[in-house]
Amino acid sequence: MSVFTDLYEAHLTIGGHDITWREILGNAFGLASAVGGMRRKVWAWPVGIVGNVLLFTVFLFTATESDHGGNPLYGQAGRQVFFVIVSIYGWWRWSENQRSGSGAPAVVPRWATGRERAAYLAAAAVGVVACYYAFRAIGAGFPAEWWFYLADAWIFVGSIVATYAMARGWVDFWLCWIAVDLVGVPLLLHSHFYPSAVLYGVYGVFVIWGFVTWLKIARTEEARLGNAARRQNEVRA
Repeated sequence: MSVFTDLYEAHLTIGGHDITWREILGNAFGLASAVGGMRRKVWAWPVGIVGNVLLFTVFLFTATESDHGGNPLYGQAGRQVFFVIVSIYGWWRWSENQRSGSGAPAVVPRWATGRERAAYLAAAAVGVVACYYAFRAIGAGFPAEWWFYLADAWIFVGSIVATYAMARGWVDFWLCWIAVDLVGVPLLLHSHFYPSAVLYGVYGVFVIWGFVTWLKIARTEEARLGNAARRQNEVRA
């Protein structure tokens, strides 16, 4: 038991702040998962799940400590649970695509349709409002401003939407991550979660790269399908 406790509590002290190895490793797995996602590799999902489990313990059990401002990041902890759930779905979906694609990539990027985009944006708006009031009610005893819970709700809902969109192969998911990162970096710095804040900053650059990569693939695929349709029409004519 002492070995497990030592591993669980292992940390670095930088600038007077304790940073657990769980937070460092959890974010490292998260970054590896993002790389795998950009490359459309099925292994991105199980790797991401490992990172989610590690980060769940970080945000749930250390967010109320004085070193992290005394304000619990319920959204940061809760989203790890939903990440695992959505990641299992994404893992299954990409695995099925790969098995039926004869060596093809696990997913073919495309933009969400107008109806799909309207649905996820509406769900995100309702979710942010609902989570804001839920997090604020749960954290009523903590000295946090209203914007703290709104930011936490934004990150929580945006992350789930982005992960679901990634599972569906929508190019939109990169834009969702940009929206999450813009809020996530300041909030994590405010709460002294420095490795996570740094990783969010790295994500910001990486996400732009991933967006451009998937956008090119989506355009190429759209052109290919368009050419195939034109050839079919010519044959029928």
